[in-house]
Amino acid sequence: MLSTKDIKTGLKIELEGEPFEILEFLHVKPGKGGAFVRTKLRNILTGAVKDHTFRSGEKFAKPDLEKKSMQFLYRDGTDCVFMDMSSYEQVNVPEDSLAQQVGFLQDGQEVDVLTYQGQIIDIELPSSVILEVTETEPGLKGDTVSGATKPATLETGLTVQVPLFIEQGEKVRVDTRSSEYIGRT
Repeated sequence: MLSTKDIKTGLKIELEGEPFEILEFLHVKPGKGGAFVRTKLRNILTGAVKDHTFRSGEKFAKPDLEKKSMQFLYRDGTDCVFMDMSSYEQVNVPEDSLAQQVGFLQDGQEVDVLTYQGQIIDIELPSSVILEVTETEPGLKGDTVSGATKPATLETGLTVQVPLFIEQGEKVRVDTRSSEYIGRT
């Protein structure tokens, strides 16, 4: 069991039978009455954000979260297939439950997977990945405008904005948190 004194940003708790992550918190000690903690929580399953106030000393449970190392095998229609590295068991996960992270997954890539009660709810990607440009407009000689960009489709199907000098077939580094071009390799 956790208490309000354990509250910190990033802590995962179980509230009303669902897992939440603490995004922000503020410890308040008014002149009259008992202290309390105001929090902003994100539901890990749905992504919904809500405000919640805990009275000082209130207790709550830790969610049944487990982190596993898994390998992304391939896309199967609208599902992503992962393999548990310890048991070699294959698990299908709907693409829409992984949101934008699907655009960074390459066949054979190892990722850390967060599970809640045996169900995959999130994947942790490295901060950047290297992907090949499969489709983009050709750069024209003389295109040297500082900061100008063009759309490029990467090998995973993700589209990012890249500088004008990037050509089809080049490998680029992309930030997985913001989907922004970092540089070429």
